[in-house]
Amino acid sequence: MKKVGIEAISFYVPQLFLEIADLAEARNIAFAKLNKGLGLNKMALCDQNEDAASMAATALLKLIDENNIDPRAIGRIYLGTESALDAAKPTATYATGMVEEKLTDKFGARCFKNCDVVDLTFACIGAVDALHNSLDWIRAGENRQAIVIASDLAKYELNSTGEYTQGAGAIALHLTENPQILSISDTVGVGQESVGDFFKPRRSFAKDQVLKSTAQSLKQLISASEKDELLNSDDSFWGKENTEFELFKEEPVFDGPYSNECYQNRIAEALEHYKNQAELNVLKDWQHLIFHLPYAFQGRRMILKNWLQWQKETDNLAQLYSEIGEPNTDSYSDWLKLAAKSAAYQNFVTERIAPGEKASAEIGNMYTASIFMSLLSMLANAAAQGRDVQGETVGFLSYGSGSKAKVFQGEIAAGWKAQIDKLDLFKQLDSRHAISTAEYEALHRRQITVPISQGESFRFSHLSQEELKKGYRNYQFQRGEK
Repeated sequence: MKKVGIEAISFYVPQLFLEIADLAEARNIAFAKLNKGLGLNKMALCDQNEDAASMAATALLKLIDENNIDPRAIGRIYLGTESALDAAKPTATYATGMVEEKLTDKFGARCFKNCDVVDLTFACIGAVDALHNSLDWIRAGENRQAIVIASDLAKYELNSTGEYTQGAGAIALHLTENPQILSISDTVGVGQESVGDFFKPRRSFAKDQVLKSTAQSLKQLISASEKDELLNSDDSFWGKENTEFELFKEEPVFDGPYSNECYQNRIAEALEHYKNQAELNVLKDWQHLIFHLPYAFQGRRMILKNWLQWQKETDNLAQLYSEIGEPNTDSYSDWLKLAAKSAAYQNFVTERIAPGEKASAEIGNMYTASIFMSLLSMLANAAAQGRDVQGETVGFLSYGSGSKAKVFQGEIAAGWKAQIDKLDLFKQLDSRHAISTAEYEALHRRQITVPISQGESFRFSHLSQEELKKGYRNYQFQRGEK
């Protein structure tokens, strides 16, 4: 079977970030809990004129420019996101439209005219779905090329238990036959169950109740006749078109501990499904483990029990028992804590997981893009250390709330280092602009009306107000100093 996979990678991370130490101080949380416990250093933040479409477009343009790709040769561009901007128009079309316009002088009008473009949504695993769909399409033809983009912003309520895991950014992957970075096998393990661990519901509010509470908060009296007159008027906001307001919020409804449990259960099911299709001994076969990372240390904290099973499969438990003793059923949870701190497990984390955590610690949760940023982080770390990882095998453990996990593997290709070196991942992450907690909170509340950051990237410009275009999003390419 032909080799297919990742030929090139690009990324875009917003120029703004908040130090986790500053957020911890403002929220009266011990910094060590977030830094040592969860692996968090910084939180990437979208500026007031950035969104999933602008980030996707910037990553796409960088991919094309930096790798001399002819956009007319791309057969599909699939976007994984859970930060969609419209209930009908795909966010991917906003992104491709921006890039088409930017590339007109070089490639002519509508360079993506014959390209299949779509969004795929399944919480944080949507871009992995886009990846597998596109790889199958490449395998089914000859010399096909695709691009998969993952673009998201993770936003939680202020003062919530998810606030410190926020982040943002986009990754774009060029997929081809005989790729330079990573070939990906066609075996995929899947675990899926419909649950409510994390979701973004459409919320609705009765207009008459909103009107009453608004009047009360303003200390105004409104009579029943005045209320009925307004609600039955042609007023564009309060009028008779609907009896309810519909509200969409980026901030999710979520149950953190339950979501962690679902993550673990779906991964276990996907691993079992994978092993039903192909032989796998994780400790022998996978030199690197790449996870979806809602926070940097999620993978190492979530995979401990699986690691113990893998130790059993490879007859390595005796070494662990000699270090911390055998488990006691009366205090098994205490024994698990010892296992997590053992030299054997810490060596496993250091060698196979930690390199993929480094970028996440500086960015935060990127939702669909986080697993691909983890891959990029691992490769960039290997390049920085002068390690040749060609031929080594990567195991991917992806998860999306709702819920689904996918397990698959890839092999690092011969051209990986040249492709990764030119990205300067960690250098770019070090060049961003820190903002204060007060500025962050103002951004979060949409109280900032003028962009804080500069730099070459696409930015939202305005909503159309014409009758048949009302609400349509418009963007422009911004030039400036970083």
